[in-house]
Parts: sequence; structure tokens; C-alpha cells
Amino acid sequence: MLEVLEGRLGPGANQWRIGGESWFAPLHQAAWLGAPFAVVERLVALGGWRSLRTADGERPIDIARRRGHAHLQDALAVRAPGEDERRRFAAWDGHLAELIAARTRALGPVEFRPVATEVIAVDRLDELWFGYPGMYGGFSMSIHLGRLHVESWCRVAGGSGQAHIITEGGCVLVEEGFV
Repeated sequence: MLEVLEGRLGPGANQWRIGGESWFAPLHQAAWLGAPFAVVERLVALGGWRSLRTADGERPIDIARRRGHAHLQDALAVRAPGEDERRRFAAWDGHLAELIAARTRALGPVEFRPVATEVIAVDRLDELWFGYPGMYGGFSMSIHLGRLHVESWCRVAGGSGQAHIITEGGCVLVEEGFV
């Protein structure tokens, strides 16, 4: 797995099995199996998100603890969001889901799992991009001044770019026509 991820030939350190119901990514699988500490460290170095949750809401550290893999605690350590943050992330996730649905309505139904906004905040990412099946583009997220900034575009449709600001209270279009 590491050779595939290091060679960038594969799906990426945070990709879950398409069609899978568990939403396990490589870091979840390593936590489940009790992989060697060095393997988990390498997955994190390759961009594995420690805060990415499974379909059951578990982070890799939660899985390692439940399975008794104490040797992975330091490699998988991630702060737990507080109550106010959880409320904000839930609101952002809802508004982001509505935005994605609106931006992709013409594409028809696809099997897609959006990335929870908790990941960008808890894993301290400057930016998080994820593609959308059939869109030939996707969504880029960042956090500025306590607000989620989302840009989306289709690379084969000129002028398709849109920028939105998401707060707990809603989602507002702030720019369009780029890309």
C-alpha cells in the first residue's frame, strides 16, 4: 500500500473503497490491524487525516483504542473538537452538502461521500480539495476568520467557478465566473 501511495499511482492516503460501507481509508485499516508504528507514521506523512471519520463516526485513534493497539496512540493522536466546534462543523457540513447538491444537480445521482469540515480544522490543513465524480473539477475548502470558504469549478466549462462563504447561519455566493 505504501508503495502505491508513495508512487502517487493510487487513490490517495484518504480514499475509501468506492462502494464500501465502512468508509475505511488506509489509516483506519492500519488502526484496525494494529500496523507497525512506522507504517502509521508514514501514512500520516503521506497526508493521511487523523480526524477522518468512518461511516460509524470513528477516527483512526478510536479504532486503535477499541482494538487494544496502544502502540499507535501517539501516531494517531488528534484533538477532539469541543461542543461549540462540533455544532459549527455540523452546520457547515449541512450547508456544504446543500451547496454540493446544488452545484452538481445536472450531473445526476452519483455515489459520493463529501469530506467532513471537521478534517480541515482538526488536522490543521491550509486547504482541502476534493474532486466530484463526473464534474471534471471539484471543491476547494479553507477556513478564514472562522468561516468556511469554498470554491468550486468544472475545468471543462469556462466561467464555471463559484466562491461561497459558509457560516453556521448559511451559505452565501461571493464570487462567480472564474476558471
